[in-house]
Amino acid sequence: MNNPRLTPVTPQAPLDPALAAALTRALQQVNNVVLGKNPQVHLSFACFLAGGHLLIEDLPGVGKTTLAHALAATLHLSFQRVQFTSDLLPSDIIGVSVYERGDSDQGRGAFKFHPGPLFAQLVLADEINRATPKTQSALLEAMAEQQVTVDGVTHALPGPFFVVATQNPLDLAGTYPLPDSQLDRFMLRVSLDYPDRDAERALLAATDRRELISHLQPCLDGAQIDRIRTAVAGVLASPALIDYVQALLAASRAHADIRVGLSPRAGLALLSAARACALLAGRGYCLPEDVQSVFIGAAAHRLIPGGTSNLSRDQLAAALLASVPVR
Repeated sequence: MNNPRLTPVTPQAPLDPALAAALTRALQQVNNVVLGKNPQVHLSFACFLAGGHLLIEDLPGVGKTTLAHALAATLHLSFQRVQFTSDLLPSDIIGVSVYERGDSDQGRGAFKFHPGPLFAQLVLADEINRATPKTQSALLEAMAEQQVTVDGVTHALPGPFFVVATQNPLDLAGTYPLPDSQLDRFMLRVSLDYPDRDAERALLAATDRRELISHLQPCLDGAQIDRIRTAVAGVLASPALIDYVQALLAASRAHADIRVGLSPRAGLALLSAARACALLAGRGYCLPEDVQSVFIGAAAHRLIPGGTSNLSRDQLAAALLASVPVR
């Protein structure tokens, strides 16, 4: 794409060589664990570096949990896994205030907040759609504002804060559909699907994934992640590229088979993920290809189908993307 309206005249590398090399090693390390899923790993990194949250939707046993573990180990993030079930309560995730009696010297006791597993840098919400909507909604404030409020007191969550949720297809027994407000908190949704023949053979013949994860070494530290995220925010999106994003948003709202189109928040998520993809490609500016590469992952789960079409959300997003030309 050589459109001069979309490409800066003097592009600059967004990262210094040492930091770019460390980021490349991080990507390679996760790809060595989650075999044959380079595009999905790429999107997972883009989501994290753009400050979003990731939803992985697929059948059990295709590597959703393995991907989350590998990301935490590679990015040197504190990790907590929450297994979502129908009897899980919000307090089981957020934490609870417990009354503690004072000793004779201190006099009266007081309530003390005991943090739950949400107080980690990478939280794996495993099989999130097996919990009730009440429990699912306990994540809303945390994902939107990186804080939780308990008994009127606000508690900040550690940063960087990254929620990776896994979801089984809704036709499996014992699942609850995520409400649209919850889906909207996820910057990207990806599907791993079955591995191809070569990747599956390598997986069957190789060391157990859990053992591999236990030996992973961090490739990035907190300071480096902060620098990369700052660089992502500084990736240039030209006025013409923003015109393209706006055209996609407008088309979603006018589409006959879409009852509710993309919101401004969806547009911000799309642009942030595209900036991260540009940085991962070694560029300090966005191209339409960056937007296109993340569009289905950023838009499909936010679209609400309508009309008489039997298209899935992914198919609607793909049709929408194809209908809007790059000018």
